[in-house]
Amino acid sequence: MSEYRPPSAARVVVGVSGSLGSLTALGQATEEARRRGAELWPVLAWEPPGGDLTARRSPAAAVMIPEWERLARERLFGALREVFGGTDTGLPGQALVARGAPGRALVQIADREDDLLVVGAGRRGRLHRALSPSVGRYCLARATCPVLAVPPSPLQAALAAVHRRNVWRLRLDTGDMRREFETVPPDA
Repeated sequence: MSEYRPPSAARVVVGVSGSLGSLTALGQATEEARRRGAELWPVLAWEPPGGDLTARRSPAAAVMIPEWERLARERLFGALREVFGGTDTGLPGQALVARGAPGRALVQIADREDDLLVVGAGRRGRLHRALSPSVGRYCLARATCPVLAVPPSPLQAALAAVHRRNVWRLRLDTGDMRREFETVPPDA
């Protein structure tokens, strides 16, 4: 990231996990930060496998925590490289790795009224919603600042469809693909 400014400047805090949806949210957050003249704070929240309670009970987990944090930092920097070509966003602010549940960590970091919290709002099926709580919904319900929920890129659905066809070893009709990609707006 670029230079650090005192925390009195307006901030755009964005949840980053490395997923396509979070990369789309990071791009949108960057545009918002530039437009507002605000700092950009990409945040990757992580929890130990099995959660904090399990990690506290296991002496072996205590040894692994620095390694898990290092891996989280690498994932955050990988996402920044994916979007910006490097770890410098060209904007003031700082990249953070926060230990904790993603929704809770993002809401705690974006705690000022003049902050903007940006999260990905991916399409999720009923089963996925039941098994894994939505970070976006958590943030929308509990944040004290404005929240921008960024829908996934239209290309994400097309890529998921191609992936499903590959998994099931179904024939891929490139004519259908071409038509699908031609309907996507050029700025997506």
